[in-house]
Amino acid sequence: MGVGSESWVVMATARSPTNIAVIKYWGKRDESLILPINDSISVTLDPDHLCTTTTVAASPAFDSDRMWLNGKEISLSGGRFQACLREIRKRANNVIDEKKGVLISKEDWQNIHVHIASYNNFPTAAGLASSAAGFACLVFSLAKLMNVSEEYGALSAIARQGSGSACRSLYGGFVKWVMGNDSSGSDSIAVQLVNEAHWSDLVILIAVVSSRQKETSSTTGMRESVETSSLLHHRSKVVVPSRILQMEEAIRNRDFASFASLTCTDSNQFHAVCLDTSPPIFYMNDTIISCIERWNKLKGTPQVAYTFDAGPNAVMIAPNRKTATDLLRRMLYYFPPSPDTELSSYILGDKTILQEAGLKSMGDVEALPPPPEMADKLTSRFIGEVSYFICTKPGQGPVLLADENEALLHPQTGLPK
Repeated sequence: MGVGSESWVVMATARSPTNIAVIKYWGKRDESLILPINDSISVTLDPDHLCTTTTVAASPAFDSDRMWLNGKEISLSGGRFQACLREIRKRANNVIDEKKGVLISKEDWQNIHVHIASYNNFPTAAGLASSAAGFACLVFSLAKLMNVSEEYGALSAIARQGSGSACRSLYGGFVKWVMGNDSSGSDSIAVQLVNEAHWSDLVILIAVVSSRQKETSSTTGMRESVETSSLLHHRSKVVVPSRILQMEEAIRNRDFASFASLTCTDSNQFHAVCLDTSPPIFYMNDTIISCIERWNKLKGTPQVAYTFDAGPNAVMIAPNRKTATDLLRRMLYYFPPSPDTELSSYILGDKTILQEAGLKSMGDVEALPPPPEMADKLTSRFIGEVSYFICTKPGQGPVLLADENEALLHPQTGLPK
């Protein structure tokens, strides 16, 4: 193993996106392998705006596997991390680094320890699928480091064992997680329905209501729903199979009216399952729903879709930039920032949407008129109730970052920079 000094370090750095489900995954039939009770469909978000960056390093000088998340060391003893490490090591191949004079045989990988550093550019465990991006990036970067030759579908099955939704972050665009039937989980994989260019007009606006960690984790919530909610089992067996087919057709045809109706209905049913769980789980923010429902009703056809994952943050999807600017103006009317907040720090991601909406300053926000659907009603403004908004779009899957300056670990020591 290696040539010359045994203090060499080999590294790989990757970036992976998060995703938001439009047909929800909620409930497992196998807890350890993370096998779902129904298919699900998600849209991958632009990694320029929401992503995990992960650097993995290997060296004979490392005496244990170690990981740092957002600058803090965390334990790798959990079963999910161990499953991903084990499955990637099993598939490792020979690696030759001619520049460093290093040869690692496939057998050597069982005895070489790794260091992992991971950073999310968005809140962790607040309902924005940080674990999906995180485990997808972990598996993808380890696969690149260890020269794993498996197709993305096989890698998605490994990422799934870290976090179910992570399997869908191995692809860009719209992605389906096939629940599969095999007890081993070999056929429970992600498949890409269409890439991010297929429906590039879509604009996605996320209202981050809270960036705090959720009171009820997804894992705990799912387990309690499976055990106590009869609605969940009706949903998975009767409702979702036909809804999946309808959603696939809507995406294929870029039929926004059908897409929006299915997305909103499925999100609302998912949260009905949460309320049908004992004890009930409260994730959703209903103020944003009522704002969008009034607008959609006024126009007689869906203007915007909304969906909530396991958290209070709203994901709103507009069919085009024009509608997205109308949506942003509405959201800033209802949810203006606190007076001491800079507008440029209140809208993250694609900030050009502010200009397109004619919003250059806090004065422009204060001067916004009530939306037409509220013209005959008294309306409240919920100042400071949204922490910030993120404007994004459908995006690509994981990519390897070749620039060493983007690595999170030091190339000589393998420790965080």
